[in-house]
This record gives sequence, structure tokens and C-alpha cells, in this order.
Amino acid sequence: MSIDIIIIIAVLVLTFVALVLDLWSPDAILLTALALVTVSGVLSLEQAFLGFGNTTIIALGSLYVVGGALRESGALDRASEFILGKETRSIQRILLRLCPSVSIYSAFLNNTPIVAMGIPAIRSWSQKNHVPVSKLLMPLSFAAILGGLCTLIGTSTNLITHGLLESHGFQGLSFFELAWVGVPCAITGLLYLIFISPKLTPARRDIRYQEERNRKLLVEVKVTTGANIIGKTVAEAGLTGFPGFYLSRINRNEIEIAPVPDEEKLRAGDHLFYAAKGGVAAKAPDLDGYPGLQLAYQPPRNINREEKDRELHQVVVKEGSRLVGSTVGDAQLLERFGAAVTGVRRRGKRVNQPLGDFVLNPGDVLLLDTGRGFRGAYEDTEDFFLTSEAGGDNPADATEIKEHRPGGKDLYVSVAVLLGIVGSVAAGLVHIALAGILGVAVLLAFNVIEAGEARKSVDWTVLIVIGAALGLGKAMEVSGAAVIIGQGMVDLTNTYGPRTVLAAVVIVTVILTEVITNNGAVALMFPIALSVAETQGIEARGLIIGITLAASMSLITPIGYQTNLMVYGPGNYKFSDFFKVGFPLQVTLWTVVIILTPIIWPM
Repeated sequence: MSIDIIIIIAVLVLTFVALVLDLWSPDAILLTALALVTVSGVLSLEQAFLGFGNTTIIALGSLYVVGGALRESGALDRASEFILGKETRSIQRILLRLCPSVSIYSAFLNNTPIVAMGIPAIRSWSQKNHVPVSKLLMPLSFAAILGGLCTLIGTSTNLITHGLLESHGFQGLSFFELAWVGVPCAITGLLYLIFISPKLTPARRDIRYQEERNRKLLVEVKVTTGANIIGKTVAEAGLTGFPGFYLSRINRNEIEIAPVPDEEKLRAGDHLFYAAKGGVAAKAPDLDGYPGLQLAYQPPRNINREEKDRELHQVVVKEGSRLVGSTVGDAQLLERFGAAVTGVRRRGKRVNQPLGDFVLNPGDVLLLDTGRGFRGAYEDTEDFFLTSEAGGDNPADATEIKEHRPGGKDLYVSVAVLLGIVGSVAAGLVHIALAGILGVAVLLAFNVIEAGEARKSVDWTVLIVIGAALGLGKAMEVSGAAVIIGQGMVDLTNTYGPRTVLAAVVIVTVILTEVITNNGAVALMFPIALSVAETQGIEARGLIIGITLAASMSLITPIGYQTNLMVYGPGNYKFSDFFKVGFPLQVTLWTVVIILTPIIWPM
């Protein structure tokens, strides 16, 4: 075994460990890994960064812009209204409308904006119809994943495979080539989601209801005029907490301060809100010895809900966000976004500790008290997904909140651009990257989306992950590590025939997907699949199709795929819920892939 192979395998092992331990964001970890194999001499500088010039990245970036234009033009809003439509209490009936529609949309659009737009619409619909939101949000994410299996542009993973095939001298994927297996997988999965998943998904209310119940545990204390603690810091006055309570926030002239820094100076008229530790109601704190403090006996105000300039929102911390790894206090959401943190939830449970020192992770749900127009201002931020509607979760007077409803020319142009891209690529007239660029040019020319908005709509983290993963895949190929790993897989499976070899690469790909994302998994498995095919003397295309489909089947954890992470908190799910619902579906889809792939692409 050469030194280059030892280096690349060691770097890959360290990369997997770093990703599992969530040391940094995936893009930072993969870029560092790529730099290490380049510095060690396994790759030249040109080879290492060749992946960033892949046509896949150009195509995907342009499709992000098209998706952003469809969202801004109101097309996705209109679609969600059409899908949810009539009132019903039947879970199966709403899933029968929701899941197939989402899968169809996801086959032609990036599934992230589809799920992002669907979450607040479903939460609102569930509240009106008294349906547990947890019954719908996981199927929403899974249906979007299923739709991505069916077309070339259904997911970025398919585009990566397309680019890799072309770069290795093979014919790229045609627009509907994956549909031969993707559609049977989607149909099987949709039947499962509609008829079986309602029995497996938990029946839990939206986290906002539980949050409202916890708000009632708050004790409100007022600093009276002339109190001797005025001008002192919270720490100096000894008011960071009472037995059984911690200081949650301060209301000062209708402005929320949360979390409260120890050095915050007290002023006359301040309202101090103390939360019961452990979320358990306790008797009011004893204020003897604290002259100038007055217990507010009236029911505590629910964060100025009566104030028409305030909104309540919930957001999900993104993978790779600047917030990850920082405490709530250090994140400075009040300074950055004008948002006071009133609660945090992790893995379906409310965080019942002083929030200032709580370290944020991807998937954490932050409950925010904000000014008006928060969604419009921060919908495209790189730090979090907004999962509440325009106007907030519970605005003071919903009838008075009338957000601008896009439509008209912008809607028709954006839909026409999408249809033009799909039609031209499906007919083989132009390459997907060129079609995407021309589509963006049309959107800019008709002023459907501005250049600044177009840049913001691109998920640059995903593009970096793809470029770095392609570089690592190249390193495995150049060093010979792919041959070594491929030979090992062949030795374990070749006795039982090509279908068993296919099953092996599918299972390994699915495991990698849960660790290093779907894009990284297919980029690393591509050279291994080629090596296996060469060693076995079988056609490679079936194996490539298998790993492509498997890489997008991330159904058993909330952290393996972005849309699962998005619904994790808002759906009030536990980590185990995804395995309970997703594992039977995952095994069923594996079976479909392993049976059909060798029939359609003989090996």
C-alpha cells in the first residue's frame, strides 16, 4: 500500500470523525480535508480545485436562483394554497393531496425552498383544522426527497453524477433517465407515506402550544421608581436568579432584552421575567430583602402580544450557520436581527436553563420575539430557516396584517423559465448548465429577481461541499485508494453475483449519506463504483445509478438531509421518530433499487 493511499484513507477517517462529532460545518471540514491531501502531494493544486469548475456547480447555482424567483413571485405560495385547500380532519386525505403534489414539485425544483414554504403553511393549516402538525411535516420532507429521485434536476446529487459521468468519458444522464427506477421508488414511498406513516408518526402539537404553556410559568417582577438597585448591574443586585427560578428576560419600554447579560444595568420601570427551572411551576420568589422590587400579580403579559408592532417567530438553525458553536448570548440576535430569544428547543425538548450560556447546534429551534416584517427581512439569511408565516406565529390582529401578495408578470415569467429549462434539457437542445444560465438571464432581464436577491438565493455552503467532495473523490481515484476499497467490496460480495455487489455499494452509500451529506457520499462513491465495475468486468452505469438514488434516500435521521433538519424542530419530533418512520421505508426503497436497476441497466 503506497504512502498516498495511507494518507487519503487517514484523511477520510479523520473527516468522518469530525463530521460525526460536528466539530465544524461540513463545508469547512471537507475543504480542510481537501487542503490536507493537496499539501501532502496526493493531488496537485489544479486537480484539487478542478471540482469547483464542474458544470454541476454552475447548473445547481442557476437552479437555486430559479427556485428563488418562483418563491418571490408567489408561485410556491399559490401551490401550497392549492394543495392544502379544503378543510378536513382526515390525515390520510390531506396526505393524499400533500405528498404526491410535493413530490411532483420536487422533481423539478430544489426541495429546500419547497419544504421551507410548506412548513409555515402546514403549521397554520394544522392549527385551524386541529390536526397534529407532527403527522404532516415528516411526510412533507420525505415526499420532497422522493420527488428528487425522478429527474436530472430533482436534486443536486443527480447533477453531480451527471457531471462525473461526462468528465469520465461516459454519456451523462438524460433528463428522465432516473425515472425508470425513481418513479417506482416514489410511488412505493408515497403509498407508504399516505397509508402507513399515519400509524407511525407521533401525534404531537406544534411546539408553540407547549411554549405558550411554559410562558405561564413566568413570574414578573417590576423595578419601582426610587429603588436603590437602579443603576446597578443585574449581577451586582443579585437578581440573576432566585431559588427555583432564573432570569429569562427583561422588558424595558416594550423592548425585550434576552438573554440578559450579567452586566446589564437596571432602570426604573424594568419588568424582570423569571422562569421556573425545569419547567415546573413553583410559588412566587420571596422578595424580602429586595426593596424596590414589586411582584406583578396580574397575569404576565405574553411578550407584548397586544402590541401591533411585535411578532412571534420560530427559526431552525442551519447547518454551517454562524450561530453554530456560539452561545445564545454571543450570537447577539437582538443586535443582528432585532430578535429577542424567548425559548430554545432541542430534539423536541424545551431547554430549561439560563439561555445566555447555551451553545447552539444545527437543528435547534429558536423562539423569537421580533419587530414587524421579520420574515421579509431575514427569509434568505444563511443562519436559519424561518418556519413561521409572514406576520408571525400569533400576531396581535391577524386581520390587520396584509402582506404583499406577489403574482402577475413575475409569476408567469418565473414559471415559463422553469418550463423552458425543463423542456430544452429534456429535448436535448442545450446542456443543463447553459439552460440554467440563460434562464437566470431571462429572470434578470424581466426584473423578476434582482442580482442581489439572486446571489442570496444560492446556497453557497452546498456548492462548497460539492466542490470539496469532488476533489476528495479525485484524490481517491488518483492515489489508488478507490481501487483498494473497491477490491475489498468485491472480495466480500462477488461470490453472490452482481446484484449483491450493487446491494453492497447501495448500503455503503446510504451510510455515508447520513455522515457526510448526499453530495459528499456520491462524490466519494463514484470512483469506488467505477473500480468495482472494472474489477468485476460488469457495466458501471447500473452501479452509478444505484449510488445516485441511494445517496438521496436519507430517511432514518433528522441530520442526514437538509429538509429533515428543517422539520425536526417545528414538528416537535424526537431523534428516534425518524428511524421509526423512515427505516421501513428506507429498506423498501433499497429493495426496489436493487431489484429494478440491473433489469433496466444490465450489469
